[in-house]
Parts: sequence; C-alpha cells; structure tokens
Amino acid sequence: MTSAAPSQPLSPEATHFDARAFDFNLLSLRTLFSAAMSVLALLLTLLACVPLFSVLTLLIWRGGTRLVHSGITVFTALPPSGMMKDGGGFGNAVVGTLVMVGIAAALAVPFGILGAIFLAEYGARSRFGTTVRFAAKVMTGLPSILAGVFAYAAVVTLTGRFSAVAGGIALSVLMVPIVMLTAEDAIKMVPQRMKEAAAGIGCTRAQIIWKIIVPTAFPGILTGVMLSVARAAGETAPLIFTALASNFSWAIDHRHPFFHLMRPTASMAVFIYNSSGKPQDNLIELAWAASLVLVAMVLVFNIGGQLLSRRSRLQR
Repeated sequence: MTSAAPSQPLSPEATHFDARAFDFNLLSLRTLFSAAMSVLALLLTLLACVPLFSVLTLLIWRGGTRLVHSGITVFTALPPSGMMKDGGGFGNAVVGTLVMVGIAAALAVPFGILGAIFLAEYGARSRFGTTVRFAAKVMTGLPSILAGVFAYAAVVTLTGRFSAVAGGIALSVLMVPIVMLTAEDAIKMVPQRMKEAAAGIGCTRAQIIWKIIVPTAFPGILTGVMLSVARAAGETAPLIFTALASNFSWAIDHRHPFFHLMRPTASMAVFIYNSSGKPQDNLIELAWAASLVLVAMVLVFNIGGQLLSRRSRLQR
C-alpha cells in the first residue's frame, strides 16, 4: 500500500498577510465616501419625515382639540347645518364607513382566499394562474377612482341610485388583490412536510387545504385582510361615484333595514372632503377631528397587520 504524498509547503508569498490593508483609515477615499453617503442618507430621511410629522402634528393638535372639546358627541351627532357655529358630529359617517367596509370585506375576503388557494395549490405553474397573478399585481396599483367608475357603471347605473352597496362593491375591487396576493404568500409558506403527513394518513386534497393549510396560514391571511381593510377605509374617490354622501342618519326606517343599504350613505373620507372645503369654521374643525379619527383607524389596522405578519414569521 502506497503512502500519500506529503503536502507541499506554502510559498512565502501565499503566507504573507498585510494587516495594514484592513486598518480603518479616516483619510482613505473609500472611508470618506462611505461616511458622506451615510450622512446624506440620514439627512434625506429626516427631510422626507418633515412633511409627515408636520401633518401628524397638525392633525393631533387641531383634531385633538375638537375631540376634547366635543367629547363623545362627535361620534353620535349628525353633521351640523350651515348656520350652526358649534356642535354637530359625524356619527352617520362612522356608521356608513363601517357598513361599506363590512360589505366590501364580505365580498373580497372569500373571493380573495379562494383565489389564493387556486394560485398556490392548483394553478401555481399554469398559464391561467400566471395570468391571474399578474392581473392581481396590476390591480394593487389600480387608481381607486377607476374602481369607483366601474361600480358606478355596474351598480349605480343599473339600480338608478347611489347606495352603500355600490360603495362596498367599489371598495371590494380594491381589497381583492391585496387579500389574494398576501394569502397566496402565506399558503406557500406552509411546510411541505405537513401536507405530506396529512396525505400519508389518507386525507383528501380538499381536507388538506381546509384542515391543514388554511388554519396554518391563517395569521398571514388575516394580515392581508387587515391591510386591505385599512386601504378601503381611507378611500374617497370610489365613494364619491357610488355612495355619494348624506347628512342624515343611516338608519332612517327600521321597518325596512335592507333599504338603508340602497340609499346615499355618508363616509368618513367623503365627509372630510366635503367639510374641508366649506367656509364654516365649525365644519372645518369637524373635518380635522374626522381626519384624526380616520388616521387612527387606518394606523391601528396597519399596525395590527404588521404584528400578525411578524408573529406568523416567528412561528415558522
């Protein structure tokens, strides 16, 4: 048996190590350039934050002042008339926003989740699935006013009236792609071994999807739902075309509750848009208060979605 050949010694050039090449030299061009770019990035970040924090400060100051002054009344009272110098609120706009976002969620969430299941489990590599995924990504950047035009042509023109149903349908068009794409990513993150284990004990594909995949991906799916609700709650243009506005209580006639959905309905975003352009100081103050409430609602949904997303990533 032959022995292995002895290893050749390294040459002096290969063993030479110049530690000075790794020294931090403040006078080197690379170090100066890196420091200058870091300072520039910090300054530009602070500059970009100035408009954001100025708007938030103004919202908290003016909107918070009116909320403290009026108390709970702003959430229960109707909008004031043009001659009222004090009082009033936007209770009908709060209820209308909740109703239309609820209608939109009832339409968008089931279709979005079913579409995500198809894209992740059935049409992941098919041409039709690729087309649907591309269309959903394009729709995430769709101008919201186009959703309003679509709902106006499909619902308002057909029924002959502005309504909460038309507003909910317009908002659902904006919510579906967000729910679908987020839920698809959550479903794809379910470990393959869980699916194989369920198939090994005799589960059908439908049972694997509804008893294994969907419950496991539920935190990620809920994240997409909350983010879509946050976007829908702050939209104005689709509701101008569909729900219009109203200064009256949403529940006008308790004997025909469904008919409430087929009447012009107030919303927070449209109330802010209409009131901010009025010359009355009272309406302008209410617009600031409504803006603060709407920003707080959207912020809560966004933070909740981010927390759920982080929790689902940590669980994986």
